[in-house]
Amino acid sequence: MKKSSPKELTTIGWREWISLPEMNIDHIKAKIDTGARTSALHVHNIKVLEELDDGYKLRITIHPVQRSRVNEITVEVLAHDMRNVKSSVGHEQHRYVIETPVKIGDRTFPIEITLTNRDAMGFRMLLGRSALRQGFLVNPKKSYLSGKPEVIRRKE
Repeated sequence: MKKSSPKELTTIGWREWISLPEMNIDHIKAKIDTGARTSALHVHNIKVLEELDDGYKLRITIHPVQRSRVNEITVEVLAHDMRNVKSSVGHEQHRYVIETPVKIGDRTFPIEITLTNRDAMGFRMLLGRSALRQGFLVNPKKSYLSGKPEVIRRKE
């Protein structure tokens, strides 16, 4: 893998608004976590629709707005793997893994995301260091360096 020179790195803050275009998520607030290897997305109601030779076809429900269950998005995704993931407090969980494009600012690229319930967490999305290897530098003093959406509307 080619290493990026400092001029090629995009600086982002410790939290950013990102998009998951193939999942119809225009804006979701993500915590940038260099301590986590894998990215994670808050989902619930995971339903296995079909077991495939190379994974699983799932139907998942996502609440992309923090502290809100109103803006619900249901999508079908292909999980190509299941992995044991250890949390920061040492709990292990078996999670489905998907690959989908993420958009940060004007850059779009594929990342792996584990699916889990993050209701107890402050952010619905965690962006781990595997995704950040795409040429990002994290400034822990800053937030939303890739821009903010004009308005986030909660459906009532």
